[in-house]
Amino acid sequence: MSRIDLNADLGESFGPWRMGQDAEMLDIVTSANVACGFHAGDPVEMQRVVRLCRDKGVGIGAHPGFADLQGFGRRRILDIAAGELAALITYQIGALQAIAGAAGEIVRHVKLHGALSNMCMTDRAMSDVCVQAVRRLSPDLVIMAIAATQIEHAATAIGGPVVREVFADRTYNDDGTLVSRGQAGAVIHDADQAAEHVLRMVSDQAITSINGVRVPVRPETVCVHGDTPGAVRLAAKVRERLEKAGVMVARF
Repeated sequence: MSRIDLNADLGESFGPWRMGQDAEMLDIVTSANVACGFHAGDPVEMQRVVRLCRDKGVGIGAHPGFADLQGFGRRRILDIAAGELAALITYQIGALQAIAGAAGEIVRHVKLHGALSNMCMTDRAMSDVCVQAVRRLSPDLVIMAIAATQIEHAATAIGGPVVREVFADRTYNDDGTLVSRGQAGAVIHDADQAAEHVLRMVSDQAITSINGVRVPVRPETVCVHGDTPGAVRLAAKVRERLEKAGVMVARF
């Protein structure tokens, strides 16, 4: 039986403003990428999600992004100095590590968010800065890297634990990067379509682009976004379809 992790980006509410259905998603996924206060989230929200993860047995990960609450971390920040970028990553992971530690838990992995992740997918130098910042914190933190991108290449080159990620609800370009959200067809909203999309990637050990180009990958974790309409139903359908196909869904 093959085995795969299911992850979601959570903890994205801020003060009285609510986003997503974290508790419901945490009944389905096996790893949570928790916003660390820069693109979304706040200390109270981080604490709430960490405690939910603890109670539901879900792995905790840091989800650092650009300092961009208004843009939800999806606006590109250009010409950021390497030292500033490394400090930004370190600060966010450290904040979540402190909150997790107070709850008797640990941060297991790191996954980049939004525009920061999108830029790193094609920018090796930027990816190197980010993964080096993670490795300076700990040799044991797992880097959740988008499969077949510069993030994966940088994480593999520096050494240490890596899990390769594919997306249930996103489509792909010919080079293995994600189709921009501003482009039609970038996001898969139909739960059955997303489930078949995932099963095909896991079975074929490849992603297929919008143009039919196959890119070999070794999926180890699947992302189901928590902020899209119908996210809980989509995540549940993906998990159900995988398990019916004999794939064990469990923490990496």
